[in-house]
Amino acid sequence: MALLEILGVEKSFDGVRAVQGISFSIERGEILGLLGPNGAGKTTLIRMVIGIFLPDRGTIRYFFGGKPGPLHRERIGYLPEERGLYRKARVLDLLIYHAELKGIPRREARHRAREWLGRLGLSAWKNRKVEALSKGMQQKVQFLAAVLHDPELVILDEPFMGLDPVNQDLFRELIRDLRDGAAVILSSHQMNLVEGLCDRVLFIQKGKEVLQGPLDGVKRSHGRYRVELRFQGDGASLRGLSGVEDLELSDGYATFALTPGTEPREFLRSLPEDLEVEEISVRRPTLHEIFVDLVGEEG
Repeated sequence: MALLEILGVEKSFDGVRAVQGISFSIERGEILGLLGPNGAGKTTLIRMVIGIFLPDRGTIRYFFGGKPGPLHRERIGYLPEERGLYRKARVLDLLIYHAELKGIPRREARHRAREWLGRLGLSAWKNRKVEALSKGMQQKVQFLAAVLHDPELVILDEPFMGLDPVNQDLFRELIRDLRDGAAVILSSHQMNLVEGLCDRVLFIQKGKEVLQGPLDGVKRSHGRYRVELRFQGDGASLRGLSGVEDLELSDGYATFALTPGTEPREFLRSLPEDLEVEEISVRRPTLHEIFVDLVGEEG
């Protein structure tokens, strides 16, 4: 059963249609990637889900505890794109305060905060003021404030912002762990960072749905296989080869895409016999490449 259902929601600001008829649902244990470029409408959609904005049209349904009912903000964890931490507050006090706002008793909140700070390597900073922390550390604290109360629905808006590659990997691990007890909406325009996390994806552009579906199905049904090829010679025989497009050719190296409907096995059989192949890589398109194919350079 769905934890959240969005049915045809729309939202406009001063005549600009920020969200146009978006529909989706998410179940507990799922990670939904809400993807698109800056200004696509992702944050507006999120703010309708958490009750900051009301939709002009459409319906938002919640099923917290397995039953239909109203919005319960204490059952939602939200990591905003903009940092909203009290810079003069001490880290541990801040986390306890946020957990208490969500209904967690102070003693339990303190225990959870200490445990999570240890997990994220911030124990030594628990009594420091937020303003003394680096951007990456502040992002970790913001994340903890969003999940400390064990929410049923976790919404993460640009969670990788300000993180170095090591901490990006840490966050990916943490987000995977969240799906054990919650539904997760992961919003980002950094598609390379969320690939491999999401069960399903929803691409939006200019407030409209461009593509939605299970990640594997999206990769099978949309976009084109990408090929990298190393060989002896100039590779002139690749020009005009059936099933090849967007060919970029240099001495001993070529990259190109297979035309829609061309399968890798079929392509490999068609390679010229006089082409001395040294190395070949055939892969499905990335989410980024699929999105670029769908919306073009404007996206």
